[in-house]
This record gives sequence, structure tokens and C-alpha cells, in this order.
Amino acid sequence: MNRDMGDGSGIRVGVAGATGYAGQEVVRLLARHPAAALTVAMASSASSPGRPLPALGRLWDGAVAPLDVDRLAGEAEAVFLALPEEASAHLAPVLLDRGVRVFDLSGAFRLRDDARRARWYPHTPAVPPATAYGLTERYRAAIAAARLVACPGCYPTAAALALGPLVDAGLVEGDIVIDAKSGVSGAGKTPTERTHFSECHGSVSAYGVFAHRHGAEIEQELDRPVTFVPHLVPLDRGILETIYVRLAPGTSAERLAAVYEAAYRDAPFVRLRDGALPTIKQVAWTNFCDIGWKLDEPTGRVVVVSAIDNLLKGAAGQAVQNFNVACGLDERTGLL
Repeated sequence: MNRDMGDGSGIRVGVAGATGYAGQEVVRLLARHPAAALTVAMASSASSPGRPLPALGRLWDGAVAPLDVDRLAGEAEAVFLALPEEASAHLAPVLLDRGVRVFDLSGAFRLRDDARRARWYPHTPAVPPATAYGLTERYRAAIAAARLVACPGCYPTAAALALGPLVDAGLVEGDIVIDAKSGVSGAGKTPTERTHFSECHGSVSAYGVFAHRHGAEIEQELDRPVTFVPHLVPLDRGILETIYVRLAPGTSAERLAAVYEAAYRDAPFVRLRDGALPTIKQVAWTNFCDIGWKLDEPTGRVVVVSAIDNLLKGAAGQAVQNFNVACGLDERTGLL
């Protein structure tokens, strides 16, 4: 799909699951993407009635159609799946067989280990060949060659970007503790008792302790165990992770900063804050991941704070960033 866009037609793209939070963000980004032509947007099932998306009026004035795999494969060269895991597990291989490039926002294909995937995503018996894990900053070459890109979860995106350079440099010793807080949109659009306004407004709650699928994804990317505790906070969007690690003896503040600078020198969507710790407001409605840290040199303890917008860098924005890489475009296209 790496082709000349000089004719102005754009790469034909489609979205399945366009009525969910992440799906609407994908539509919003693609509708004004200069190298993409949004040809079709569909709901999550064939029984869903067609309807417009009023929030996107004058950005995209089409109507969301019922899910139709034949139409999707016929009208799009690249398809973004913002579907539940079971639906993506079924639909992605069908689209791949039809020659369509797939960017999947679900967790269906994220875990490479068969046993872990059987536990967390039992509807995905195997990961198709030419699949790449879509953490753009760490897998650009694989994404460029992939037919299926499994876009990471929101919590793993913030964690892996914050910790990956330290692990790669051999600086991390001992336990890793990740205290993560997410806005309510991270739980998806289907209402539950936990996400009901009356339950989450004015409150903060921990959930999924030792039982959250994103913990397995984080451990996969860091290749070591972590203690991961997610929390629900009364915000509509955003993730902030406070991460506690101990570094190798003698690691200086200068060495720590140099590791991060080297890792993200050419990463347009990672902003390093060094001693200034980031906040959710600084990244909301953007595709940036902001990373800051505080090191206590005498003890080797470091606190790393990572912040993203869960619907953009944690979902739709990162998917479009991967699309750009896969199509040979500047990865900032349509995102800045």
C-alpha cells in the first residue's frame, strides 16, 4: 500500500465499529487525513441500523452502515477494526484473505504467547502471519511490512513507552509497580454498574488487581513480571501511570536522561519532561505520550510518570500513526 498519492485520490479506508468511542475518533481523524479517502464506516454488527454521527457533522457527513464484510473488503484497501475482541478475531482473517490491510484496535491479536492468548482472548486460536504489534515507537520496521497491525492497549502503551528504554538499557532491577488511572471512556461505551455516573462521579476505585488482561500485555513487552493496578477516575478521557522501579547501582540522573533522549530522539509523539511530571490535561485530545521522572540517586529509586489520551495515543491516534508508517507516509500525517 506504499504508493504515490499525487493523484489526490487518497488510500481508500474503512472503519468497522465506528459508533464506539475509539471508532468515532478513528473516523474523525481519517475524515480529514490528507492521504486517506474514508469510503465506508460501519457499526459493530450486521443488525445495527444505519445512522449518522452528529458529533462529526461537517467533518464527516456520511452515515454509519450495518456491518457488511463484503462491502468493507470491496470498498477499502485498509480497514480499521474498532470492534470487540471476538468480532475482530473472526473478521480480521477474512479481510486479510481478501487482500485488505488491517489495523485492529482490539486485543484479539496482541499477545504472541499461545497460553496467554488462550486465557485472555480465547476466540483467537492463532495470530496470522505478517502481524506486527503496533507500538509505533518500538516496532516501526515491522509495522511497515505488516498486513495486520495489532494496536496496543491504552495502559500498555503508556507503560511500555515509559519503561521500555530502561529495560533495554539493563537499568531496571527488582520489582516494577505500575499505579495506573484511566478515564471512564477506557471501559468502552457499553454501560456497566462500575461505569455508571452515580458510581464513578466523585470517586476513585481500583479494579482488576492481578486479573487485568493489560497486565499480560505489559509483561510481554517488558519481558518481566509487573505489579499492575488500574484505577477508574471520574474523567471522560486520559491515562496517567505512576511507575515505581529501582535502577542499577550507580545510575546517575545524567545517565537516565541520556537513555530516554536516545530512545526517543526521532519519536515525534513522545515528549520527555525530565523533572517536570506530566498531567492528563497536557495530553488530552492529542496523540502525545508525555514522560517525566524523578530519581533518588542515593537509593536508585525512580518514579516515572507517563500520560496519554486513552482514545488517541491509546487507541485511534496510534492506529492512524501505524497506518501512516505502513503506507510510507510521515507518521505525523493527519495527527498534528
